[in-house]
Amino acid sequence: MRFIIFPQMTSYSKLLLIVCMLGVSFLHAQKPILGCENTTAYLPDLKGKNVALVVNHTTIFSNRQHLADSLVSLGVKIKIIFAPEHGFRGDASAGEKISNGVDAKTGVAIASLYGANRKPSAAQLKDIDVVIFDIQDVGVRYYTYPSTMHYVMEACAENGKKCIVLDRPNPNGHYIAGPVLDRKFASFVGMNPVPIVHGLTSGELAQMINGEGWLAKGAKCDLKVVACQKYNHQTVYDLPIAPSPNLPNRQSILLYPSICFFEGTEISVGRGTDTQFQVIGGTNPSYGKYTFTPTDKPGAINPPNEGKVCYGLDLTKINAYKEGLTLKYVIGMYQKAPDKNKFFTSPAFFDKLAGTDRIRTMIVAGKTEKEIVATWQNELKAFKEMRKKYLLYP
Repeated sequence: MRFIIFPQMTSYSKLLLIVCMLGVSFLHAQKPILGCENTTAYLPDLKGKNVALVVNHTTIFSNRQHLADSLVSLGVKIKIIFAPEHGFRGDASAGEKISNGVDAKTGVAIASLYGANRKPSAAQLKDIDVVIFDIQDVGVRYYTYPSTMHYVMEACAENGKKCIVLDRPNPNGHYIAGPVLDRKFASFVGMNPVPIVHGLTSGELAQMINGEGWLAKGAKCDLKVVACQKYNHQTVYDLPIAPSPNLPNRQSILLYPSICFFEGTEISVGRGTDTQFQVIGGTNPSYGKYTFTPTDKPGAINPPNEGKVCYGLDLTKINAYKEGLTLKYVIGMYQKAPDKNKFFTSPAFFDKLAGTDRIRTMIVAGKTEKEIVATWQNELKAFKEMRKKYLLYP
């Protein structure tokens, strides 16, 4: 920071100016205040009510206290905790079935929302008055927590329950990119017609889902969003805790939009290593000089290419924040594939992740990234215009 000191200023004035400027700098550097920390905005809604929580290990205050523990200590009647993918403690592998149980610390029953039952049932909500959703998202369409939120809102709408979303910053909230999902490819890794990187917080997305009538049969949820404070979409936010086992740090979260495509190919994204979603590689040496070997470990059970040497690229040092969503990695690996007919091990899943079959078919046809990106610019423009209605953070 530069200070302009005028010669005629007294020493005291100069000192006061510097102190004030440092104060402004400090304010800009302050961390956002999370929705859950604005307790006065939602505690009155919980007084004398039976409450359900949709939470996981990321549902913490800045002091690392879990929301469930805090509410129990305040006398809030929590009747059930719903756990999403990766479980209440966040240690389950991607796609691993989550079992029901009881939280040892609070004694509250835990019900899984990942497995056979991805949506709270009428029976589970029968005696519930308010449902609180508070889970850290990463702002990427194929992350499953927003799908859980969608189903929770839908269940609340169908059963006449109030839903409160306690908002959190979006670590990929500084840009918008990718094709808008074609509903023909809707799935749990992409339920709503938003781009791959949508530039919305969970609270803003919830308002959009409600406002655009995307819940089943156009139902409307009795929704309340408790916004963050001292936050906007250009705020650089480092998550205090890994949102899931295979997104261990900021670099992996920033690379996730570009790297997750490989989940539908023969290329490993580093599951079963300590550089998950920061390295890519296949079992043929043609993919690159960098090597790694995935192994079975907690959070990565039976990872792709387990026990096999993978050849590819180390992306741990690139500027992923500046780069944003790019197709250059998936295009580059496809071009290096010794047998292109075997590259897409699950074309259907690749298309579900992409939200369209255009990316895959155009890659196969030899199109450039520029040509592929051009195909979604009109739909992206329309989304950006619609998005303005639901923004909480200027």
